[in-house]
Amino acid sequence: MALGLGWKLKEGTLGPDDVVAPDERLDWGRTVGLGAQHVVAMFGATFVFPLIMGLNPQLAIMMSGIATIAFLLIVQGRVPSYLGTSAAFVGGVAAIRAQGGDSSEVTGAILVSGVVLALIGVAIHFLGSGVLHKVLPPVVTGAVVMLIGFNLAPVVADIYWPQDQWVALLTMLFTIVCAVAFKGFISRIAIFLALIFGTVLSYLLDKTAGPITSVLGGATEATEHVRWNTSGIGDASWFGFPAKTIFKADGTEVAGWHAPSFSTAAILLVLPAVIALIAENTGHVKAVAEMTGHNLDKDMGRAIAADGFGTVLASSVGGSPTTTYAENIGVMAATRVYSTAAYYVAAIVAIIFGLSPKFGALVASVPGGVLGGITVVLYGMIGLLGAKIWKENGVDFANPINLVPVAAGIVIGIGDVKLKFSDDFTLSGIALGTIVAIGAFHLARTLAPADLRNRADGKSGPGGTAITTGDRVYGDEDGIDDLYQSKR
Repeated sequence: MALGLGWKLKEGTLGPDDVVAPDERLDWGRTVGLGAQHVVAMFGATFVFPLIMGLNPQLAIMMSGIATIAFLLIVQGRVPSYLGTSAAFVGGVAAIRAQGGDSSEVTGAILVSGVVLALIGVAIHFLGSGVLHKVLPPVVTGAVVMLIGFNLAPVVADIYWPQDQWVALLTMLFTIVCAVAFKGFISRIAIFLALIFGTVLSYLLDKTAGPITSVLGGATEATEHVRWNTSGIGDASWFGFPAKTIFKADGTEVAGWHAPSFSTAAILLVLPAVIALIAENTGHVKAVAEMTGHNLDKDMGRAIAADGFGTVLASSVGGSPTTTYAENIGVMAATRVYSTAAYYVAAIVAIIFGLSPKFGALVASVPGGVLGGITVVLYGMIGLLGAKIWKENGVDFANPINLVPVAAGIVIGIGDVKLKFSDDFTLSGIALGTIVAIGAFHLARTLAPADLRNRADGKSGPGGTAITTGDRVYGDEDGIDDLYQSKR
């Protein structure tokens, strides 16, 4: 069918080499079970990032399900994917809030970024992916992803980690152990398991060691408080739309449903995340194509546009930005079931969770120390994904065209360097670093002699050796999985 809703039933017992294609499905009993696996795989990261951005996690879960259904319809069922919450916007959102911006300005900026991403997807669909790699070669894409991740280090150091340093440390170690000591599904839900571990640990410490004295997020002075504050859970109803306002464990107010507002300064702070989303979606489509054996190049632009539309859809009501999730690629690789029917089931389950205020209150209660232990790993992995993009594409840093511009952009982004134009407008951090990395790269390439340009283009290197920068921009949202790990 045109919308990819007509699945062929694959009957019988699956052998070890049998594959269920995107346009096929198992019986509904097994399909529901697989859909539940996808929900567990994406769950942790999908509601951690809204918490970090100060957005409503219940609303984010519900809108992720709605955005996933929209994505599957737009790609006509050819690219199985779940759209969870994107981490790429965290740095820009933190910068907006640091400058006094509220949740409406945050979601307005995210909405504009979604529109830009959708338009880029449309352009790629009609012009081909070659134009993408000319404007954003891997050396630039890797640099932007790196500075987005490492720019977030102060958020961990100044806000989450100090709330409970020992819980943060133990949660961090637990995350690392789950991610690397186990194969298959356990490693893919390391964030979710770490959330449970850290929260249970906080509860036990409250009961045995008593309250802790620390500075909660957004506060300026240390206060005595319990690690896991569950006061809001009991009062929340089991069913209903997300509340207009909820409170996180540290007392910070979080907006529920709301209309976005638009600020030029806020928009510029989050626009660089679009580059990371392009890399993530490109990587997702290429990974799925590799696993299924189908050529999905013609669907690349459609998938990017669909993600942009999902982000617009979610942020238009106050939800979080969306992106394709590597954890779900891992589930597909482990089961060899690529049926989009399982993703529709996952989306429906997420919507049901999103219609429970009690679930939202439970998520909002996650202790700050737990988030500190998880984000110290996540933010670092986001940054290192930039290096992974460089490595996979053979970027030649002996060439000053590649080295000098991105070096400047990365330091500006990570160091939060500011360029003040007026009392009302300043470029800094991620936005300024991205502009410098992209603009200076193309300037350097224009001014450089022909031999350096040829080397940067992969035509020849010293002694006639070919040096390729390639066009494989694999990018995972949280770094726990990638195409190669998912084949373990």
